[in-house]
Order: sequence, then C-alpha cells, then structure tokens
Amino acid sequence: MTADITPADLRAQIRSGQWATPTSGAATGFLQANLVMLPRALAFEFLLFCTRNPKPCPVLDVLEPGQTEPAIAPGADLTTDLPLYRLYREGQLTDEVTDVRAFFDDDTVSFLLGCSFSFENAMLAAGLPVRNIAEGKNVSMYITNRSCRPAGPFEGPLVVTMRPMTPEQAVRAVQVTTRFHQTHGAPIHVGDPAVLGIADLDRPDFGDPVTINPDEIPVFWACGVTSSLAVTAARLDLVITHAPGHMFVSDLRDEHMAIF
Repeated sequence: MTADITPADLRAQIRSGQWATPTSGAATGFLQANLVMLPRALAFEFLLFCTRNPKPCPVLDVLEPGQTEPAIAPGADLTTDLPLYRLYREGQLTDEVTDVRAFFDDDTVSFLLGCSFSFENAMLAAGLPVRNIAEGKNVSMYITNRSCRPAGPFEGPLVVTMRPMTPEQAVRAVQVTTRFHQTHGAPIHVGDPAVLGIADLDRPDFGDPVTINPDEIPVFWACGVTSSLAVTAARLDLVITHAPGHMFVSDLRDEHMAIF
C-alpha cells in the first residue's frame, strides 16, 4: 500500500489503470467512501433508507442527476476514479469493470457513503492493530442476521467489517472510533460472532480472512456494503456500486469528520 500518496495522485493512478487494488491503507488520513449510483426516480427512497440506517450508510455526499464531480473531491470523476465497480441488473451481479462512463447518464444519481477505512489511520496512531493492512489484505466483511429498516424497495441485512484485537485494545478501539460518526463510528459488537449469525470468521462473505491470534477477539463495525445488498434487493434495471474494498478516496481529512 502507498500510504503517503495524495488523494488526487491516487485517483489519477486509478483513472490511468496503474492502481487496481483495494484502497485500505492508501492515502493515509483522507476520507474514503462507498459508492452507489442509481436512477433519479429511486433516489429519494434510497436516501430515506440511508437516513433510517445511518450506522452502515452515513451519507457524505449526494450529487445532482448526471453529475460526476463530488463536492468532497473537486476535479474528481466518480465514473473513473474507483479501482473497481460492480454492475447489478435485476438484482444480479453481472459484471465488474474499471470504468462506468458507458453506463452513466443524465438520469443517474450518485451517493457517497462513509467507510470504515477512514478511521483505520486513527486506530494505527493509537497503537491499535489493523490486521488487514498489516497483512496486505482486503478487510473481512460478513453478512449478519440483523435487518436494516426498509424504505421503499430497499431492504436487506446489516453487513459488518471485522478487525481482531485483544480485549484491552477493543476498549481503546471503541474510544477511538466513536467520534467518527460519519464513517460508522463505534463498533456494533465485540466478541462472539454467533450473536451476529456469523458461523465462520475464516469465511467472510466479502474481502479476505485475516489472522486472529489466540489472545484476540473479533471486533465488528457496521459496513457500507450494506447499501449494495439493499440496492440489489430492489432489483432495478441497473445499479452501479464500488466493488468491496475498492473505495472512492476524497480530499477530506478523516479528522475533519470526527467529533471532538
């Protein structure tokens, strides 16, 4: 990972095809975001879904129909500046692509939602382990047994990310991440994964498994991939999202989104 690259340089590398990997640990200290693109006719109901489920779907920016340059990253283009996108048709994943200009039109509304990658730097600064960064992997993500509040056609289960640490480190992680309310905030659960309906931590639904040491417990945060499951449940003609772990990197610093 290139931690000291600027967001603009990272986006330029992504746009040119030089960067095609997950963005965890990249452009350290800058806000990363989940992406959802869908038709204008469903934009209000999707915004309502996010408002009703702010923990997994904190809204950072909503663009006007047909607009691709977000306020949180002037000069960026949401159709080219993420490493990997997913295309869903009628609720089914049909393709993964590195550029969605051919699928975007004047009726498309883009949403940027907070991502837990944005508080990883604060955790590292506090001396806490972030195993997915240490092992050069995508973060582990799991579908839980908890349902989100529906809105219109949008519904689905809560998705979580997991980072292992000792019980003492978990207490500190709660303190560190609570103030990052627009990037998922504090963990939603610490300890037994069965409480969330997770049967096997070595088999995440998205991302990669990471090492869990004998003295460590799993710590779970709400995850923006929740939004991807919600839009697939709506079975729309076409929805565009980021591929898990391949986020949009903005020009906002993580600390600007924290509560002090």
